[in-house]
Amino acid sequence: MLEYYKEQNSVERGFRFLKDKRFHVSEVYLKNENRIAALSMLMVLCFLLYSVAEWLFRKIFKERNATVMNPRNKPTAKPTMKRVFFLFRRVRQVLELVDSTVHCRLLNVNEEIIRITGMFGGGFEKYYS
Repeated sequence: MLEYYKEQNSVERGFRFLKDKRFHVSEVYLKNENRIAALSMLMVLCFLLYSVAEWLFRKIFKERNATVMNPRNKPTAKPTMKRVFFLFRRVRQVLELVDSTVHCRLLNVNEEIIRITGMFGGGFEKYYS
């Protein structure tokens, strides 16, 4: 029972995200009950995916004994998905046409991004290398 109670923090964090001014949820105007229900269902599914992704990141970080810098520049093995998204925020894919050939290039990829994607292998490494 105590473990279940302690897990409420992750649910509360999700709803805190909804209340954040940067999320602009107050700017959604729906009157039709079916649309409100559909939007609510989508939000719940998004929180589920967000939680699963965060769990996966933390599991892999723990298995590899890896850390990432938190906002206070201290290493943490339990990054939030918000932090991971923040780290990847400036990565851009640029397609360049050089001598009639299209070249794909990534911008703003640093050592930390390369290290994180290396932990996940496969598709991650292919996309971010």
